[in-house]
Amino acid sequence: MKHAYVFPGQGSQFPGMGKEHYDNNAFARKLFEQANELLGFRISDIMFTGSEEDLRQTKVTQPAVFLHSVIAYRSIEQAKPDMVAGHSLGEFSSLVANGTLSFEDGLRLVSIRAMAMQKACESQPSTMAAVLGLADEIVEEICAAVQNETGEIVVPANYNCPGQLVISGTIKGVEVACERLKAAGAKRALILPVGGAFHSPLMAPAREELRAAIESTKFQQPAAAVYQNVVARAVIDKDEIKQNLIDQLTGAVRWTQGIQSMVRDGATSFTEVGPGKVLQGLILKINRDSAVNGVN
Repeated sequence: MKHAYVFPGQGSQFPGMGKEHYDNNAFARKLFEQANELLGFRISDIMFTGSEEDLRQTKVTQPAVFLHSVIAYRSIEQAKPDMVAGHSLGEFSSLVANGTLSFEDGLRLVSIRAMAMQKACESQPSTMAAVLGLADEIVEEICAAVQNETGEIVVPANYNCPGQLVISGTIKGVEVACERLKAAGAKRALILPVGGAFHSPLMAPAREELRAAIESTKFQQPAAAVYQNVVARAVIDKDEIKQNLIDQLTGAVRWTQGIQSMVRDGATSFTEVGPGKVLQGLILKINRDSAVNGVN
């Protein structure tokens, strides 16, 4: 019986996030002020009093979720994880939790990642879509067929749980794929209000920018295995962790497969650490026998 800690990604932010920690915990206040200094702006003010629109700014969203997650984890850190995982951006939070990255280096890399992704989004219009009610294999086959026939880019990006995938690519590629997916029996194939095609080949410029930052950052040997998105299995080698973080920007988030691997390796309970409860719901859809709870 093993206990896993999992960390959410972009989209779980909310106005007022983290204020309770700041008001009631001196150590949390120290980390918030440290983040304000490292980022060069008062992200804490935006998190506590900003609107939903303010929190959607690229330079804010990813560092805010990371910061909230790490501070929430530090509040329960006496319980050491047997294993960790994070959804997309959350993988950086998980690497602070298992000792691979320092808080400062994790925040710096998340900030660089966010800005690099924004630049990649601005360089070519692109989008993502949620697909509900189809088997993974059908979604994969339709995306591949659209790419082969049209030359447009469209790929599975997030395997969130059985019957729930997100696809990513050029606007035309995603639109054509959505029509075919609905014709193939998808309950929904809905374009998402996002800035670009995350976890697709269109993020290649951002990947190279992140690569340079990661390769110049000191990674420690982890205290517990991280189940990384692109390989969906336990990783403990710090050099492999680095490469998987880089590959994640253009590769799929295999959350379903990663949770299945954790269960096979003995995980019976999961604690979601950070804003929201999205991962708890996904885990129960992947394995209904798991015990789940959250710390936010």
